[in-house]
Amino acid sequence: MTESNNWWALRTWLTGGTLAASLLLSACNDSDDRKPGVDVPEDDGSPWSQLNVSPPVQDPSGLEEQISTQIAAMTLEEKVGQMVMPEIQHVTPQEIADFNIGSVLNGGGSYPGLNKQAGVADWLSLADALFNASLASTSGIPLLWGTDAVHGHSNVYGATLFPHNIGLGAARDEDLLYRIGLATGAQLRVTGQDWNFAPTVAVARDDRWGRTYESYSEDPELVRAYADDMVRGLQGNLAEPGNVIATVKHFLGDGGTTDGVDQGNTEVDEATLAELHGAGFFSALEAGAQSVMVSFNSWNGEKLHGQRYLITDVLKGRLKFDGIVVSDWNGHGQVTGCTNSNCAQAVNAGIDVFMVPYAPEWKDFIATTVQQVRDGVIPESRIDDAVSRVLRVKHRYGLFQALPPSQRTNAGNAAQLASAETRALAREAVRKSLVLLKNANGVLPIERATRVLVAGKSANNLQNQTGGWSLTWQGTDNTNDDFPVAESIWSGISAIAPNATLDETGESVNPQLHDVAIVVIGEKPYAEGIGDIRAADTLEHARRYPEDRALIERIQQAGVPVVTVFVSGRPAYVNPELNMSEAFVAAWLPGTEGGGVADVLFRDGGNNVAHDMTGRLSFSWPGEPCATPLNLGDENYAPLFAYGYGLSYGEGDTLGSSLPEPERKLGCGRDETDGGGDGATTPLSLFDGQNYAPWSFMIGDPSNWGGVNVATSTSSVTALENISVVPVDGPGGIQWAAMEATVSSTAQVYIQAETETDLSAYLNGDGALVFDLRVLQAPESPVALRVDCVYPCIGEIDATGILNERADGEWHSVTLPLDCFSNAGTDFSMVDTPFLMFTEGALRMQLANIRWEPQHDGVNTCDG
Repeated sequence: MTESNNWWALRTWLTGGTLAASLLLSACNDSDDRKPGVDVPEDDGSPWSQLNVSPPVQDPSGLEEQISTQIAAMTLEEKVGQMVMPEIQHVTPQEIADFNIGSVLNGGGSYPGLNKQAGVADWLSLADALFNASLASTSGIPLLWGTDAVHGHSNVYGATLFPHNIGLGAARDEDLLYRIGLATGAQLRVTGQDWNFAPTVAVARDDRWGRTYESYSEDPELVRAYADDMVRGLQGNLAEPGNVIATVKHFLGDGGTTDGVDQGNTEVDEATLAELHGAGFFSALEAGAQSVMVSFNSWNGEKLHGQRYLITDVLKGRLKFDGIVVSDWNGHGQVTGCTNSNCAQAVNAGIDVFMVPYAPEWKDFIATTVQQVRDGVIPESRIDDAVSRVLRVKHRYGLFQALPPSQRTNAGNAAQLASAETRALAREAVRKSLVLLKNANGVLPIERATRVLVAGKSANNLQNQTGGWSLTWQGTDNTNDDFPVAESIWSGISAIAPNATLDETGESVNPQLHDVAIVVIGEKPYAEGIGDIRAADTLEHARRYPEDRALIERIQQAGVPVVTVFVSGRPAYVNPELNMSEAFVAAWLPGTEGGGVADVLFRDGGNNVAHDMTGRLSFSWPGEPCATPLNLGDENYAPLFAYGYGLSYGEGDTLGSSLPEPERKLGCGRDETDGGGDGATTPLSLFDGQNYAPWSFMIGDPSNWGGVNVATSTSSVTALENISVVPVDGPGGIQWAAMEATVSSTAQVYIQAETETDLSAYLNGDGALVFDLRVLQAPESPVALRVDCVYPCIGEIDATGILNERADGEWHSVTLPLDCFSNAGTDFSMVDTPFLMFTEGALRMQLANIRWEPQHDGVNTCDG
């Protein structure tokens, strides 16, 4: 990548702290300030001071006049239709034509016909139907299809998936990013998608964030460098058969929220917002990114989707971005005073395309927005600006001259999804992403003839290996059969090590039979906020996955040296696991080419190093359970392994086996442990779209009073004879953050652990049971609300009034003192069910964000 004077000036700003910033973008006119070689304007002291650079995308002659002519010929309804993006399960080809819809998306885990194994022909058939319908609309404007191909074409069965961004950050290879961008763009064109919602350029600052693995690094410089190359790979000049529209996301500050809470509040000054969290945007826009996605988070208390200053004044004004600003999934509905179908503030703030996935909400959004323009709430000039940006990008992409998706170059070439070249590229990325943290006695690399025991839950598990955003949104509900062109870590080892044996539980370990054990452990898949480790928990891996520590300990005590391969979406506190391991490798989330791990762990066919360990940490590694947030500028910040650490095979290892193992904590920022005591100070999270160990959301009825766990973060329905439950969007439109229960007769919903826990501290600490409730059908029979202490030890109150008084279809918060349940009989020293609702008649309701809050007397009395 050559550096112009302008690029040097941008780098100077980023590295030296000068408050000047970039950009670019493409050419919406031919004025002199868009031509190469112009002088950089003098820094005016703003964090967003401009640099003018040569546009990477050349506009067709007379484009702006053509756009103006098109807009002048459109009705208001046609214009607003171009601003709406429904999800493919919630819109038909006829509706595309009737409403002049400008774009669609497929959400994570959404496929043609809801068939996870949908083939290339299925994708192209739907793409053609939607595209042709758009041409049949009154405006005749062709449609774009967007998708989240965040580590390869990750929604498509049979596609090669690359390591997630955190692993690519460890590779320290900008050319690798460029080549992955090229390959991903080519994959999308095979199935007919035009618009990729990538790259993510968040600078994650707290490892507890559930999207840490979507961040290349905690270092803005590395994010800045990578964003440029990924955009150039994906998008190029928009004229080649593998080019797709790139989206730089999420604007702005998503990686800096307090406590790493997804969609939370980023509390920083404007200079920090620009210099730290804006780094990737500057280079991505300079590379020509045609789309920017707005972030769910707030900046200093105000949701980004409603911030005109950042979207219009900064992004469109100072940074001269003239492409599409797109919302995130119903993100506008989280703006104060807005709903998913009504948000003039977000329109006026400068968002051009609104991701309103569900029907009828997207239809209501069109009708409401049209009326708000006619009422003068939204200026029609704002609508014209939005539509001009949509048309500009469609023209640059050549969409107005494009054939239907199935007839375009490379369409239908299924072999491209997992070609030999693509798989080799992914395998190379895996090799380069591995980081060697420990290698005592030179146990690595291993000779191929060695008798190796391979163990651990992730050794032969492609679901764990690929992580979130892999066929399904959360990456869950997958099996190895869902990845027909893939190689697990075990498969890669077995292909080159003839004396390797697989025993995931390690029960067969025997020092007489095994010279070394490769133990593949780590996290299970998650995505977005479902993966958050809340402040009430720690980064201690064994707290969430105790089976991993127990397995390593069993094998180590048997006398077999352990090589631990850690598969995860973030660094974690693993001092005990490090102490018990001879070698320890951070493998991140490798994707579908697990053979890349074996390439590096083993020598070649002789006794030589086949591939050295070249990966270096893109995130510093915690040495204690509460090493959050990341604070590289703090002199007291002392990680176990610093940013940039990583051993090569030729280097000596002085780590030893006596790392400190601090006393386990219940939560970061407090020292009390599970049990009684004077009073808890940190909330106890039970459910908010995800379960919090050891608690599980369950249902039961007379057909099964033992209960079944409810599927989370999926469109799947969990059902018994009298009750069915399905995840739905929660308050503020947060995806799948709530559970909707439909009861026909005697049944219960509840949260339970397998064993009881002493939670007296919450009672002593003036705690309350708090949850969000939406009643869609009032209860037909009385409703009991309980906290159980191993049945028949219960504390029950009558919640019928609570539900009846809130049976208006709106979300309400319920806060009940824990004293209500203590007075009714709950023994808080042995709680196994901290929430239970029981009824014997029909009821339909939604529940979200269930927790216990200490030092909260409650605002509702015990009878509601």
